[in-house]
Amino acid sequence: MKYFGGCDVGSTYTKAVILDENGKLVASTTIRSKINSAESAEMATKEVISEVEEINKIEDLTYLIGTGYGRNKVPQAHENISEISCHAMGVHVTDPSVKAIIDIGGQDVKGIEIDNDGTVLAFAMNDKCAAGTGRFFEAMARAFECSLEEFSELSLSAKNVIPITSQCTVFAESEVITLVGEGKPKEEIAAGIQQAVAKRCFVMAKKAGAKKDITLTGGCAKNEGLKKAIEKVLRIKVIDLKIDPQLMGALGAAEYARQKGLNL
Repeated sequence: MKYFGGCDVGSTYTKAVILDENGKLVASTTIRSKINSAESAEMATKEVISEVEEINKIEDLTYLIGTGYGRNKVPQAHENISEISCHAMGVHVTDPSVKAIIDIGGQDVKGIEIDNDGTVLAFAMNDKCAAGTGRFFEAMARAFECSLEEFSELSLSAKNVIPITSQCTVFAESEVITLVGEGKPKEEIAAGIQQAVAKRCFVMAKKAGAKKDITLTGGCAKNEGLKKAIEKVLRIKVIDLKIDPQLMGALGAAEYARQKGLNL
């Protein structure tokens, strides 16, 4: 049996996936990224390899592809491919019916339109501002003095929405702290934050060709409050993937590795 690897080195988390020659996901891991991208990639790759009995080291992989922010730092990778292409392919092999993605990463947001073969038809990216990214949600959770998981659920119980007017992460965090200090309902402030991010996703969704539905990838795809807000603001359905949406980049890289390495 041949095995193929994908390693997605992001600014916040590093993910690694191994597929067998039939395309079955046999191992995956997600770790917090280190300052050194090469160290992050090596740790994630070694960890995911340890989960497969038939292989013991990176050299045992038939083909390995790096992607993400630190894609050039993946040890012994045969090549690297952009995270935009890898997210598209990862979603395609998970659910071929999905044609549009909003990928919310640690420091940017991307809208991606997928062709019938899993390649990218079109994309748009906001990488000039951290508002609406994983870093933004970390700042918001910090303002609420709660975990990201707790924050993602908070807005679901809101009866009303308190709008957040600041677009900048720093100013938004200050605005939220002020509102909390004034005793405003936390769930309604959280609902305002989710709504603000959903509105920022609107343009990305349109550029990704979203019509009736869309899916989210990246760690923020696990944010239930955001998913509900996007459905309300964009008036389209958010499709839940059967595989961890945070793994899509690494999964797509592993699938590209499988396609390229099957005949080796």
